[in-house]
Amino acid sequence: MKAQLTTSILFIFALFLLGHQPLSAQDQVMSFTHTADDDKLEWGSCPAFMTESCRIAVLHGNPANPNADVFFKMQGNTTVPAHWHNSAERMVLVSGEMEVKYEGQEAEIITTGSYAYGPPEKPHRASCLSDEPCVLFIAFNKPVDAYPVEGTL
Repeated sequence: MKAQLTTSILFIFALFLLGHQPLSAQDQVMSFTHTADDDKLEWGSCPAFMTESCRIAVLHGNPANPNADVFFKMQGNTTVPAHWHNSAERMVLVSGEMEVKYEGQEAEIITTGSYAYGPPEKPHRASCLSDEPCVLFIAFNKPVDAYPVEGTL
């Protein structure tokens, strides 16, 4: 059962990644900027185990390869359940106020402009505490993935 769930989640996440076209070689050498409310961004769904309001927009790179940058957005007053990634996460909160809890550590509140680092393979959860959506810029050094953790942290 657990293997089927993991396979299903990987398949759903792969479908999400396929919906986001990697940048062409030409695009990767040109500079550009995006804001969280940029109407040119293509927002896709998060893996099914995450909150339904969760969305991801690829900013740079191909999420199936190392070194992709994304915006991760969740509606206010929602929680993303405990999960982990193969990659470290380097994050800056672009909007909102968020509580982040890593396994074995006290929960921390981050506010707009805060930097946070998440080690690879360390289970964590996040809650958007504000009424407005929380948007995180996340830089991954390995392919983008997410795996649910049973239980609570």
